[in-house]
Amino acid sequence: MTLTDIGAAQVMQAVEEFDRLGRRAFLERYGFGPSRTYRLVVDGRSYDSKAIVGAAHGHLPGQRPLKPSEFSGGLDHAVRLLTDLGFRVERSSAVEADAGADRLVERIAKLRVASTVGGPRLYQPITLLWAVGRALRGEPRMLSWEETATALRGLLGRHGLRGERPRPDYPVLALHRAGLWSLEGHTGEVPSAHGDAALHQWFSEQRPEGGLTAPVHALVAGSGQARVAVVGAIVERFFDGLDEVPLLEEVGLYEDSVADDPVHDGDAGPVDPVAAAAQYEKWCALVDRREARDGVRYRERTVRDPLRSGPARRAVLIRCGDRCENPECPGQPDDRTDRGLPLLEVDHVVELAAGGRDHPSQMVALCPNCHAVKTRGRSRDRLREILLEVALERHRRGPLPS
Repeated sequence: MTLTDIGAAQVMQAVEEFDRLGRRAFLERYGFGPSRTYRLVVDGRSYDSKAIVGAAHGHLPGQRPLKPSEFSGGLDHAVRLLTDLGFRVERSSAVEADAGADRLVERIAKLRVASTVGGPRLYQPITLLWAVGRALRGEPRMLSWEETATALRGLLGRHGLRGERPRPDYPVLALHRAGLWSLEGHTGEVPSAHGDAALHQWFSEQRPEGGLTAPVHALVAGSGQARVAVVGAIVERFFDGLDEVPLLEEVGLYEDSVADDPVHDGDAGPVDPVAAAAQYEKWCALVDRREARDGVRYRERTVRDPLRSGPARRAVLIRCGDRCENPECPGQPDDRTDRGLPLLEVDHVVELAAGGRDHPSQMVALCPNCHAVKTRGRSRDRLREILLEVALERHRRGPLPS
């Protein structure tokens, strides 16, 4: 049998199975990952096109489902089959939005840094985290050399835990050579990050403005998902065996807002279901990765970690479809916040102090009324049992259709 043996009837059987199981369970059953580029659209709902085709093959008489490695999901295979059968397939640029973050994480992994017996020097990671924090707060991308030098000298002096000297010229030049830092307003060639007196003299004479390159700044300023991925990659590579929390707190990256996207007027509108599902998967992956790291590295001074709780919170807000997740909710307020967001609060069903997890499978979105009942109501114990089941089921199924 080949792909061309699949007919519309088999595709619709796979679609019905998708609806019955939910996206997450369907993908797990057939071994497919989320769609990143193409989506099948049926009656206004979106489906992972390659997974649908693979499952549809199993509905042919005497045939088994196809594995992801056995065919392509692109224009020449799954997409062509579906369009030839009269189905609508759309290309979704939204689900590719994290590609820039993946590339940036790869570049961070390849940064050339000096090493000590205890691990890599922290010049470049401290500088990057400071700049990412500024981007999160909406501060200007470029700063004068005097402002940059003053800020970095202080940070290197307080958080240089592997013998770093308060010399901001080293990391700035290294990041410039790596293509992550812009230097403007100087004449002549930028020197390499070697030497001592010569570097100090060059910056004293040239006094360049500097900051993250425009594409990197736009990425970490506009995407909470990218920001969390980048900060997590920096921490994992450079701070093994160290406590990075004081530095993250000082640069403004140790709070849940590290995962938030900026909200603008007019943002509200129809949500692309495939994009929402892809975002949910990405957020959950970030949470799982951070949780696995913390599992082998116990930190006494903190229970809640914003690099885990922020992404978990964002995942729940994507999953809930702007609605309270309490199945017994008597009515969510129709009003919205000043930012145009629904009146919802993300709650840990099992409190962290009682052994709960910063994980979407144990968190729910609740309206203020239901949150109050869950926290202080006489029926709170029964409601918590219900909400824990809801959190597990919603996590398994993924985002609700809008």
